[in-house]
Amino acid sequence: MNIGLIAHDSKKKLMQNFCIAYRGILGKNELYATGTTGRLVEEAANLSVHKFLAGHLGGVQQLTAQIEHNEIDLVIFLREPLSPQSHEPDVNSVIRICDTHNIPLATNLATAELLVRALDRGDLDWREMYK
Repeated sequence: MNIGLIAHDSKKKLMQNFCIAYRGILGKNELYATGTTGRLVEEAANLSVHKFLAGHLGGVQQLTAQIEHNEIDLVIFLREPLSPQSHEPDVNSVIRICDTHNIPLATNLATAELLVRALDRGDLDWREMYK
């Protein structure tokens, strides 16, 4: 499965810790991330990550395009819900595109853990029919 990873600046450490904790599951899949998040995950969790541009430089749009082309099966987007981001329209586009294309999306740690555990159990194998 192809997993998209995005994290706002205040959530990057949380994403690193999440990827360390679930390294065994994530390592069996292809990871795609915005630039800085991808680099930090690679360094912290020793996972291979396909990196796009930094989110604010177009990486979010690149990942969104992958979702639109049915090339991403699951998105983990650890976002800062209380502080508006300068690139807020990009944030909303990821959510809208995932909803439009029926892509499982986690926007917080609790949901991310549920989705990754479901992935490990095979609960998301239905995504293979869409490819």
